[in-house]
Amino acid sequence: MEEIKSIDKNGLTLGYFSTPDCNVCKTLKPKVKELLGTRYPEVKFLYVDVSNDRELAAQLNVFAVPTLILFADGKESFRMSRFVGLDELGDKIGRIYNLYF
Repeated sequence: MEEIKSIDKNGLTLGYFSTPDCNVCKTLKPKVKELLGTRYPEVKFLYVDVSNDRELAAQLNVFAVPTLILFADGKESFRMSRFVGLDELGDKIGRIYNLYF
């Protein structure tokens, strides 16, 4: 539950919900971090291991991994789950990012 407290109430946070045994998640995570670092440096990255925090996952309706949720000012802006294309993710983040910065 501590993770939810670190979602920025005045900015953008990308929540990356995963489990340690998800191979897709292991491959996707560094690519997402690189995308944020190169194109969207003001977006905070937050990793949540749903196997350790099932209550938070249930509260946010995270039922599959990986699930990525972009929070804008602490509220969910969009989510992508299971099959995450980096180009589509980048476009969705970019639309909101450009409104902020």
